[in-house]
Amino acid sequence: MFTDQYEDPFEERLAAALHETGGGFDTDRTALAARGAVRGRRKRFVRRAAVAGSTASVVLACVGGALVLRPGGTAAEAVPSSVTASAKPKPSGTATHTTDEQMIETLKSLLPKGDFSEERGQGTEPIDDRKVSAPSAGLVFDDGAGAAAIGVSVGRVQPGGTEARQAAQCPDRVYIPYDACRTSRLADGSVVTVLQRYEYPDRRADTKLWSAELVSPTGQHITVSEWNAAAEKDRPVTRTDPPLTPAQLTRLAAANQWRTVANALPAPLPEPELPGSDLHARSNLLALLPKGLKVTAKSSDDGDFAYAVVDDGKGRSMVQVNVQPDMLDAAGDLFDSSSETLPDGTRVAVRQGPGDRGDQVMWTVDTMRADGRRVVISAFNAGTQIEPATRETPALTIAQMRKMALDARWWSGS
Repeated sequence: MFTDQYEDPFEERLAAALHETGGGFDTDRTALAARGAVRGRRKRFVRRAAVAGSTASVVLACVGGALVLRPGGTAAEAVPSSVTASAKPKPSGTATHTTDEQMIETLKSLLPKGDFSEERGQGTEPIDDRKVSAPSAGLVFDDGAGAAAIGVSVGRVQPGGTEARQAAQCPDRVYIPYDACRTSRLADGSVVTVLQRYEYPDRRADTKLWSAELVSPTGQHITVSEWNAAAEKDRPVTRTDPPLTPAQLTRLAAANQWRTVANALPAPLPEPELPGSDLHARSNLLALLPKGLKVTAKSSDDGDFAYAVVDDGKGRSMVQVNVQPDMLDAAGDLFDSSSETLPDGTRVAVRQGPGDRGDQVMWTVDTMRADGRRVVISAFNAGTQIEPATRETPALTIAQMRKMALDARWWSGS
């Protein structure tokens, strides 16, 4: 993921898309996968999952590289002694410039023998004294068993920060189904997460997406991705699996050449203070669920966002909540004349429409107190946002969701 010093309009496009499909959830460019960030005087929250109807996994087709919003995860495992990084990372601050051609040639030199085509690269072209272009390279590789797209992107993250921690975790299967995921620690302390999944979570095509994401102790961030087709989307599958094995992906991500590129990038901006640490969305969601519902799955963290999958005996239903303080400046976008205003000034909006899949429905109750404290609850007629509907309507009624969203419990610890 690229931080503010890298030129990339993707975050704005994502924020606009989430706003359109999700009733105004904003995404901040400073920490795309973080829980939240401060922009100006207002705290803008970043959803770790698609609370309001858009998918949680977002792949950036940037010269073959992949950018993934990945909620949840597991602890890192020890890496086998046979897998080690090429060299320890060096401090940043060098003025070395990498050209577009050098990025392409570096990627080619690190791949097995084969044919290359559709080569694209982006070097570290200076934009101003604080920004450089986001270095990346992509191409189509054919080892004789079928053409496959392969890409790499290089960046830097705050060591120990939110982005670094999330890159070192496997995703929550509720949002991103996958065949396999392994998080390993290299000899130099770098963590590599290898994820084997499909390009489309609903498996509407057999295009596989395998990736390795490395974060070093000093914040170097390398992502390599490969597909079993000549492009990530809209190209036919050419082989059963992508060409590189998980071990080869790990070695490619750990190559010292990418560390050198990362070292030349500006240091990442310090992460802002993350609001929401005093909120307990998961605990409160579970406590406020109507009686008679069996919880079959739930989110692992207890901050500003949470989900639970419930079953009333008629099929699984996902329930999600976002708790957001200081959202008053977004009230005009979220509530209109059709919204209800309570005597204490709290606004309530109810939305009922389709989910991500054509057979899904999503019900949402959006509430905001007079001081800008917002609670949004959504429920689906399926156990996840990517699987077929399991029932006609969500397990919760609008009245139950409204009662939950207006409960004072959400703010009892803030």
